[in-house]
Amino acid sequence: MKYDVVVIGSGPGGYVAAIRAAQLGLKTAIIEKYATLGGTCLNVGCIPSKALLDSSEHYHNAAHTFKTHGIELSNLKPNLAQMINRKNEVVKQNTDGINYLMKKNKIDAFQGLASFINKNTIQIDGVKKTTIEADKVIIATGSKPSTLPFIAVDKKRVLTSTEALNLKEIPKQLILIGGGVIGLELGSVYARLGAKVTVVEFADGIIPTMDKSLGKELQKSLKKIGFEFLLSHQVKKVSSTAKEVIVEASDASGKMISVKGDYCIVAVGRTAYTEGLGLEKIGISLEERGKKIPVNQHLETKVAGVFAIGDVVKGAMLAHKAEEEGVFVAEYIAGQKPHINYNLIPGVVYTWPEVAAVGQTEEELKAAGVNYRMGSFPFLASGRARASMDTDGFVKVLVDAKSDEILGVHMIGPRVADMIAEAVVAMEFRASAEDIARMSHAHPTYTEVFKEACLAATANRALHI
Repeated sequence: MKYDVVVIGSGPGGYVAAIRAAQLGLKTAIIEKYATLGGTCLNVGCIPSKALLDSSEHYHNAAHTFKTHGIELSNLKPNLAQMINRKNEVVKQNTDGINYLMKKNKIDAFQGLASFINKNTIQIDGVKKTTIEADKVIIATGSKPSTLPFIAVDKKRVLTSTEALNLKEIPKQLILIGGGVIGLELGSVYARLGAKVTVVEFADGIIPTMDKSLGKELQKSLKKIGFEFLLSHQVKKVSSTAKEVIVEASDASGKMISVKGDYCIVAVGRTAYTEGLGLEKIGISLEERGKKIPVNQHLETKVAGVFAIGDVVKGAMLAHKAEEEGVFVAEYIAGQKPHINYNLIPGVVYTWPEVAAVGQTEEELKAAGVNYRMGSFPFLASGRARASMDTDGFVKVLVDAKSDEILGVHMIGPRVADMIAEAVVAMEFRASAEDIARMSHAHPTYTEVFKEACLAATANRALHI
């Protein structure tokens, strides 16, 4: 069996790379070690977490806002088992969809652990051992949850994000180690269902890789649903019994604090997953930090014809970043000249309010000495937001002080995960804040807040504040 392209890993980067390669007329195969296609994102990441976030938000609204809307309920209670069942069905629908796309595009799918015999020969260790030949190989094996060396993840009381998607009960006291995207999203699920959530974060703010103003605003919103935050705290020890977890941490002064809970989620990031690939057989060494695979500007490793994309290479660990890289590599192999602007890959946090951003943060612009202007507009001043009772948050627009080109857009509020796409389009075409300010935005919509922020960035002329 000889293929033009073999993709190792079937997450968003891998399966999209395989589809694009097949579309371009390349004979393509994909290898997945697990029983279902879709990788972390579809099976234990993006999709199942969003399903639970949606279910928990419905419950939270029913419990806390329906009465104001004039909807009376009695005997309201969450059914966690049904939420988990619905989540599992959503996952199945999506993974079945990937199977369909493989068949539609005539992509051969193999199940088993792939490893290099040489750069053009892949062994698949599945139900039986198979060997296939490849002209080009794309490594898309993704990542796995990280932990700290002194924490024993027992998957019963001390969990990773994977186990947190399948709890049998709603925690009374949930501890999150890490105030990043993954922890806050999963914490939101259980906080909405009644859990008290304590976040222990080493940095001095949550979502520390994003613009600091977003973290401050999100922290205020999450406190309203039962979050507590221990910022600038370093975890020193985690111990557990059959019914309890104890997390010990120290603040900046060295003072120790002990937090008890019935579950603890370790959400300190993710690590590139390359175990078992046999990279050493073809001369590929991992970078010392992060265990990433080094690649050039074409996402090709130092071994000609072997490419790597997604979480196993440098950059943000985002499904849509992996997809863009999958398309990029497939088109490059086919002789085209694709491009990716990494500055314009948006980041999103699916809490409520949602958080979304693209481009440079205010901290980055200051550090680079860029002369910029800032315009901001709150959702509290939006008619649509008031009608929906979703008034937390704002949109902040950063522009070049001389050219008025948009350099960064940072949003926190209702549906900003979708709204950020307008900012991405604007920045892809190098629009100015004035360009957006002159475009008609339907009324009443949340997107008017983006327009108003752009008006504020251009001579401070927002209309509705």
